[in-house]
Amino acid sequence: MTDLQLRGIGAAFGSLVLLLAAFGFQVIGGLAPCPLCLWQRWPHAVAVILGFLILLFPFRWIAAAGALAMLVGAGIGLWHAGIELKWWAGPGTCTAPVAGDMDPADLLDQIMAAPVVLCDEVAWSLFGISMAGWNAIASAFLAGLWLRAYASSSASQ
Repeated sequence: MTDLQLRGIGAAFGSLVLLLAAFGFQVIGGLAPCPLCLWQRWPHAVAVILGFLILLFPFRWIAAAGALAMLVGAGIGLWHAGIELKWWAGPGTCTAPVAGDMDPADLLDQIMAAPVVLCDEVAWSLFGISMAGWNAIASAFLAGLWLRAYASSSASQ
């Protein structure tokens, strides 16, 4: 097995662990995910698939795709963490409505259409960092592992 494969599989395993942890928080911990939490799972699922591919086909472009997937995951995690910290507004479909000059009937309709779990509320945190923040950090680290896998192989692949 080449360094490319070993490092790629290691990075993919990291994504698998994060996915299993997310499902554990959901199923065992009873923390329902918000829509942005679900979005954050997709780059990890892609990375796991890329891990299987790199095992079968040790091509550098697979490691590059893994790094890209994790950078997207880090971006979504950072965006979500910023929404939780009220640094910027989130999608209107999963954040608490702001009444402002809104008609009361429209406000009620927006509240009734909102998901049960809102994207701008922190469901769990550790050391003051929410799950979205930890996902951003872990995804950036995993992007680095994918990039090391890419750099470990020869340029001809």
